[in-house]
Amino acid sequence: MASHWRTYWQRTGQMVGKTLSDIALMKGADPVGKARTVFSFNTQQDVNSVATGCDGDNGGLSTVNFTLDTRPEINKPIGKPATAMFWGDMRLKVKPGMEKVVRGGWAGFRNKNRPTLFGDMMDDASGYNYLALRLRAGGEPQTHSSYFVNIQTSGPVQTDLWQHRLFFRKHNNSWEDVFIPFTSFVRTNAGEMSEYQMEMMTESIKSIGISLLGGNSGVEGKYELGIDSIRFVNEEDMAEALEEEISEEPSFDEKRP
Repeated sequence: MASHWRTYWQRTGQMVGKTLSDIALMKGADPVGKARTVFSFNTQQDVNSVATGCDGDNGGLSTVNFTLDTRPEINKPIGKPATAMFWGDMRLKVKPGMEKVVRGGWAGFRNKNRPTLFGDMMDDASGYNYLALRLRAGGEPQTHSSYFVNIQTSGPVQTDLWQHRLFFRKHNNSWEDVFIPFTSFVRTNAGEMSEYQMEMMTESIKSIGISLLGGNSGVEGKYELGIDSIRFVNEEDMAEALEEEISEEPSFDEKRP
């Protein structure tokens, strides 16, 4: 409980400090910001700040886990002692008697709400063009094409989710940076694309998460997604990250047994 209140007051202090900083710097005059890490997943505390859910919570057969992965062979390539792992079994069928009650085939995670004295803490991405995620696509290959990124804002319709499919360049359990333009996200509600599309309120992002929607694509199997960080970046940051990723690739000689 003491830890909970300490975190609560830390967030409140961060919000006050950010507000004063924005006023002092007259934020808004210059839309370009330096790359910013919004969430990192390298400690047990980071993992505890995430909420998970799946169809198995209300009658389905899928499972979901979000745990700290300390395997050296996984984390050494990016120089981290630990990262998070989103994993489980994706199942399309549901428990007997629940066929017409619940839809199977989904699992997901997002950051928990972050209450402060002045309301929930939000993240401002208005000075950035891209959402950047450092990820690792593991598990059974057929699951790789069914991941989606979900963003919730403090917009007028609280059930809205801004969604974009995750496209991986690597499918061999290797780390990579995935960049998604904020302008490419699509407004959805109750799992369906909204007929009326609008610009995302990137200045007030409440939560960011990832879901595996096997029910949409008819995909089952064991899934595993490693996640190291979520960042807000611009074009120059994206180019720098891609260059760094290429430089870290093993040479031809290093790949040889």
